[in-house]
Amino acid sequence: MATSMAAAIAASLPAPTAATPSSVKPTYDAIPASMSKVIDIQAEIPITSVQLDAMVVSKIIKHGRESAFGTGTLLGLDFDGTVEVSNCFSLPAFPEEEDKAAKAVAQANYQRKVIGHLREVQGDENAVGFYQTTTVPLRQSLVDLQAADNARLRQGGILVVHDPSQASRGIASFRAYRLTPQFMSAYKQKKFATQSLIEHRLTFSSIFEELPIRIHTSALASAFLSMVSKPSSPTTLQSYAARSMTTLARPYSSLPPDFSHLDLGLPSAVTRNLEQVVEGLDSYRTEENNVAYLTRQIAREKTRADAYVTTRKEENARRIAQGLSPLPEEDVSRLFKIPPEPSRLESMLLLGQIDASAKNLEEATGTGLVRIYAAQDP
Repeated sequence: MATSMAAAIAASLPAPTAATPSSVKPTYDAIPASMSKVIDIQAEIPITSVQLDAMVVSKIIKHGRESAFGTGTLLGLDFDGTVEVSNCFSLPAFPEEEDKAAKAVAQANYQRKVIGHLREVQGDENAVGFYQTTTVPLRQSLVDLQAADNARLRQGGILVVHDPSQASRGIASFRAYRLTPQFMSAYKQKKFATQSLIEHRLTFSSIFEELPIRIHTSALASAFLSMVSKPSSPTTLQSYAARSMTTLARPYSSLPPDFSHLDLGLPSAVTRNLEQVVEGLDSYRTEENNVAYLTRQIAREKTRADAYVTTRKEENARRIAQGLSPLPEEDVSRLFKIPPEPSRLESMLLLGQIDASAKNLEEATGTGLVRIYAAQDP
């Protein structure tokens, strides 16, 4: 009876399962051969262009209207050498007097939280770079922002700069940049002295590499813009009002006419760009005076150190000739505080700002002259 009871209990228990291995290697689907040369897994395909979605462009323009110096993160992916930016979000602004390290930590925490929320709703979460709205390119903040996450982002990431002052005149000014390898090599070494610039062949034009930009608009957005810009037939009320005022009925457009492109806008554009050029020249002259002062200090200390070493050698030679033991050698660096050679990075950035402002001045005056010529009476 006991045997039959044990057999019944054993029969009612589930059959033992085979022991599963402690570690099971995951399996991955192979990339199709037709897409292996397009999908960049190892980040070996160099970036050659940038594609901005229309929503990204509108967000950056809106941020530029709200803040003169706004910063944000670009989200997307790099596909066959093209960085396709499909979304973006702005980063919080902090006062200028706040510590730079604290601001960087706060912005990094905010970026991490936003990307986590996007991951929860299955949104784009891959950061591909940053954007900044500014009227003066090649600022120190732009370089620090891009260089700080150069190793973390694929291909070093990109930087999109938007000029809100030109957007107010109906010109969507967008430029995409990426830091050059020779600049990153000097930046990692923290050496921007004259000899380092010569070795890395660095000038203000070789800090950033500009990439071409194209705007991608979805079919629905294009259809909507086409619908709202197309003239519509007048309604019954509009026709009645037109006849009552003895005027000819004309088609009414959903969008009001915009004559901002006919505005010459020469005085404000030329004045602003001239002011930027003059301010850049003043800042560059001040920086060069500081560098010259530090260079004179270095030369003065080196002359004193060399004179001390020469005097010590002569004294030792005299003592040896007299049969005395030479004086012990001393560390010259402890006796004479020779300051390090000043960095020339700020000078290069100021030269880049002057060059960019001069080019903007050339574009503004060229466009204004064409408008003035077109506005002349025949």
